[in-house]
Amino acid sequence: MQVHDEDSVRYLTFDRPEVRNAFTADAARELAAGLEDLDPEPFDAVVITGTGDAFSAGGDIEAMADRDETTSEAYDRVRETLGRVAERMLTAPVPIVAKVNGDAVGAGLSLVAASDFAYAADSARFGASFVNVGLVPDAGATVTLPRLVGLRTAKELAFTGRLVDAATAADLDIVTAAVPDEALDDRIDGVLETLAARPTETIGLAKEAIHENLGRPRRDGLEREARLQSAAYDTAAHEEGVDAFLNDRPPRFE
Repeated sequence: MQVHDEDSVRYLTFDRPEVRNAFTADAARELAAGLEDLDPEPFDAVVITGTGDAFSAGGDIEAMADRDETTSEAYDRVRETLGRVAERMLTAPVPIVAKVNGDAVGAGLSLVAASDFAYAADSARFGASFVNVGLVPDAGATVTLPRLVGLRTAKELAFTGRLVDAATAADLDIVTAAVPDEALDDRIDGVLETLAARPTETIGLAKEAIHENLGRPRRDGLEREARLQSAAYDTAAHEEGVDAFLNDRPPRFE
C-alpha cells in the first residue's frame, strides 16, 4: 500500500498489480493505518485507487488457502482488518473518493460502496464475488450495499456474484459516475478542486449526520441532526460563509 500526501489530499494506492491488488490481512491493516489521523485541518479529501489494471480483485485466494485458524481467530482477524477499514471509512471526518481505475470485486467493491464519492473508468467491472468462494460480503458491504442499491438488488448481487459493468454500476448507485478511461484523472482532479473550496469540517459534520441517522428512528435522527448543526454554527466556516454572503463575495474556506 502506497501512502502519500499532496496538496491537502491523502492518496492510498494498492500496489500489488501482479495479483490485481488482491487483499491480504496486512494490506487491510496498512489501509486502516492510512485512514488514521485524517484531521480536517490539513486534509481536504482522501483518494483510494490501485495500480495496474485493477482497483482491487478482493481477497487474496492463495492467502485464504494458507490460513489455519479457529472461528474465533477468524472473527478477530476480520474485525481488526476489513472491519476496521470500513469503520474508519464511514467515520472519517473528511470525504473519501474512490478512483476506480479497473475491476473492483469482493472487498474491492466493498471499499467503493463505503466511499463518499466513486468514479469509475468505463472499463471497470464490479461484483460481490464473495459467494464464489463460499463467503459472506465483508468490509462493510452488508451495511453499505443495500443502502446504495436497495434490498433486492443487494441480495441479487451478493447471492449470485455476477459482474456488472461501470455504466450499470453507475445506474445502481454503486459509483457516482462512469467516465471514459482517459478522462478519469481529470474527473478526480475536478472533484478534489471542488472539495478543496468547501469547508472540510462542515462536510465531516454533514457526513456524520447522514451516516448516524441511517436507520435511526425519526425523533432520534432529528435530535442528532440538531446537535451536529449546533456544532456547525460554532465553526469558522459558518462565520466565513455568512460574512461572504453578506458582503457579496465568494467564501474563502480554510
